Amino acid sequence: MNLRRQQKITGVLFISPTAIVLVLIILLPLLFSFVVSFYGYTFIHPRFDQFLGAQNYLRGFQDQYFWNSLEVTLIFVVAVVLVEFLVGFSIALLLNRDIRFKGIFYTILTIPMVMAPVAVGLIWKMLLHPDLGVANYFLSLLGISPVNWLGSTKMALWTLLLIDVWQQMSFMILILLAGLTSLPKEPFEAAKIDGANARQTLFYITLHLMKPVIVVALLIRTIFAFRTYDLVYVLTKGGPGVSTDLISYHIYKKTFMGLDLGQASALSYVLLILIMAIVVVLFRQMANRQESLY
Repeated sequence: MNLRRQQKITGVLFISPTAIVLVLIILLPLLFSFVVSFYGYTFIHPRFDQFLGAQNYLRGFQDQYFWNSLEVTLIFVVAVVLVEFLVGFSIALLLNRDIRFKGIFYTILTIPMVMAPVAVGLIWKMLLHPDLGVANYFLSLLGISPVNWLGSTKMALWTLLLIDVWQQMSFMILILLAGLTSLPKEPFEAAKIDGANARQTLFYITLHLMKPVIVVALLIRTIFAFRTYDLVYVLTKGGPGVSTDLISYHIYKKTFMGLDLGQASALSYVLLILIMAIVVVLFRQMANRQESLY
């Protein structure tokens, strides 16, 4: 046995455990749910004896609650990602400077990110309680009437959005800050010599060089925003009404409340296709931006 073949066998042996785990916990469930999406498979009738074809998908598209859930989800995702990027990039620019106590700021930023979403939801649920919460107490000191943060159809989605931003923005900041610290110094030195001001340096150099990092950050946060479920489950249960019924929670209700695993699987694949389409668009944007750099 020559050395190259021995190295290949060794590599396969090292990769095999990971590959087996990925197949068992990712590929097989995906295949199972894909097959289930074409059958009338429920928890009450867990058998593959009722082939429905694309009927589960059609019923999902004909369901007004699905379209409402999709609309709410798109509003949530766009708002969350946009706010996190704008605020996160601003904070990353500040932290990229030589400031005192930078390590303390890093520690504070990472605290929300490492907390479990369920714990975050419970903490904010207590803080925003309409009668006993700290938020309404401070409002009362200012002479402002109590706000039903999670019980109002006008406030619930935006409250949920701000809580998600509070927890996840540190992830955006750290990615963008890592990108900023890795930028080459030469373009900035040349711009300074040429007399470029701070605004010109930001828009024509920093943002231009940061585009690949920005696309990756937006991509990751978009995917995770579409998958938001924990906060909805803890804080609002999709209510009041269906004002916070995000698509992930809608699929959960179809599965464990409606017991219709077939339609829930179909809706899961619709969500998967939507996310994949967004990923393709963002990757193409990143590829085009990288080509323009050279």
